[in-house]
Amino acid sequence: MRALVYDAPKEFSVREVPTPEPGPGQALVRVRACGICGTDLHLHEGEFLAAYPLIPGHEIAGEVAAVGPDVTGLPAGTRVVVDNTELCGHCFYCRRDLPLYCENFVSHGCNTAGGLAEYVLVPAAKVFPIRGLSWDEAIMVEPTACAVHGMDRIALTPGCDVLLLGAGPTGLVLAQLLKRNGAARLVVAAPAGAKLELAGELAADETVAIDRADPAAAFAALGHANPYGFDVVVEATGAAPLLAPALSLVRTGGQLIVYGVYPESATAALSPYEIFRREITVKGSFAQTHCFDRALAYLESGAVRVDRLITQRCALDDFATALAGLSDRATIKSVVLP
Repeated sequence: MRALVYDAPKEFSVREVPTPEPGPGQALVRVRACGICGTDLHLHEGEFLAAYPLIPGHEIAGEVAAVGPDVTGLPAGTRVVVDNTELCGHCFYCRRDLPLYCENFVSHGCNTAGGLAEYVLVPAAKVFPIRGLSWDEAIMVEPTACAVHGMDRIALTPGCDVLLLGAGPTGLVLAQLLKRNGAARLVVAAPAGAKLELAGELAADETVAIDRADPAAAFAALGHANPYGFDVVVEATGAAPLLAPALSLVRTGGQLIVYGVYPESATAALSPYEIFRREITVKGSFAQTHCFDRALAYLESGAVRVDRLITQRCALDDFATALAGLSDRATIKSVVLP
């Protein structure tokens, strides 16, 4: 089969590799579409669990091609999405029912073979049949599952004022979940452009444009317009310099959610006295486990809309173009069609 393979950070090529065969408990999925997100850019740099050689791609949709001898209920041709996470079930954290912190965490497309190939081999238990979703919509199940986990972490109280910093694809999904699950008022702040406009159409009550060259002006305006701050501020840009000003916009007794994917070397200076004095809760939200069924429920019901997010489609040989699209303000979401 043809696959995109990284041999080291920033070193990749499309080449022929052996097509895997399913064993007991496994399913071979013919990949029809694989989404690209900011995590792939971190993997390109050698960060975020990266292990080489690596076939990346963790937002996987396709058709069942074959299954292991003991697998039932997944006939060939079944349209599916793949939960890319595998958990050991026996480490310190798994035994405490904290599977996301699994010490042997396996993530297809991050530290084992993913979906930027004609086929991907996965546990049959991690395959979810889909009904009415297009391939474009189906690749958004994994990002939506991450946003569902983010909502679990936030545990939003009904009637909250919420500020979401960032309007990337997952941010646009998270905005809809926030508005549907307790945000009385949702403000989305991000650079001006198609993403921020779509945030306003899909979920936000207010949008605020942030100038990348001078973000302080937008934060000052937000502070002036909201003197008590927000019950919840979600920093979803992955830009560490925005964490400190984000903290200043959290209402006393509120929450700061660190949601974006940041460079591993990034640091931020937060005032411990301010966190202490105003009893601010700071939480992280990383990936997801066991959230695919709820993500599918949101997408297949139409409660969360992702049909307008895909703005770039590329062949496997054009992966570099899809990767470059992550830094293009006009591109909302790229999908590779192996």
